[in-house]
Amino acid sequence: MDQELYQYLTEHLTEITDEWLMMRDDKNGSVYSKDASTETVELLRKQNELTNMTVTSVLLEDKEKFNEQLEQWAVTVAHSRAESQTPIYEVLWALSKVREVYWRFVGKFSNENNITVSAMGVWSSKINTAFDKLNIEFAEKYYNLVTRRLVAQQNLITELSSPVIPISQSKGILPLIGDIDTLRAKMILETIPGKCMEAQVEHLFIDLSGVSIIDTMVAHEIFQLIQVLGLLGVQSTLTGIRPEIAQTSVQLGLNFSKIPTYSTLRLALENSEKEPVIL
Repeated sequence: MDQELYQYLTEHLTEITDEWLMMRDDKNGSVYSKDASTETVELLRKQNELTNMTVTSVLLEDKEKFNEQLEQWAVTVAHSRAESQTPIYEVLWALSKVREVYWRFVGKFSNENNITVSAMGVWSSKINTAFDKLNIEFAEKYYNLVTRRLVAQQNLITELSSPVIPISQSKGILPLIGDIDTLRAKMILETIPGKCMEAQVEHLFIDLSGVSIIDTMVAHEIFQLIQVLGLLGVQSTLTGIRPEIAQTSVQLGLNFSKIPTYSTLRLALENSEKEPVIL
């Protein structure tokens, strides 16, 4: 009977999908909204048929085939929903409706063929397990995909938030803007020395005029950065230090007395050795 149910569900794939599409309601901006574009509806139709075929393959007692289709389905749907920025709870809602419609057709087949309670129990175990695996596999793929994208975006933001800007053959500026937390401070300490070496910077102007708050840990990281740069032969000059930042440094006992400091970046550049600027 497993084979017969498999055949029945395969033959009714279009009807199952049509019934599932009819269950959509108003979800403004969602791919699952009943007023979605024709292209989106066609995409949903293809993916719903893939969903139903994946679940139905569990009836063939071929675990390898089911796992292959499960992998294909999860990758396809996860990428699609990530591209459309569909919240995971909407996907899980849609899958619950898929399960509801699917069981409706299993029930039709059962009524038409006088299926025993025992057989229905076996199908219930197989089919519900398959749907549960779909939920888990999708959630894992979606999470990994979104996490990778978030990490990539964060790395890009971090890269852009601490640029070393060459202004001559040997001078560069590190303009720090916005709040600097412990994580960002550590990223600056880890990346700036390498950037200076790549740009062949011998004198780095670290401008803090755009930074409003620096806690004790961040002040210590900046002090360490200057020490590391010194070991690499890079001279550091601090500019734009606000009173509260100076107070934090003094309270920490950080000795900036040997480091040139200026109230503004303009003054620091005016007093530095003149070189042709390439801005």
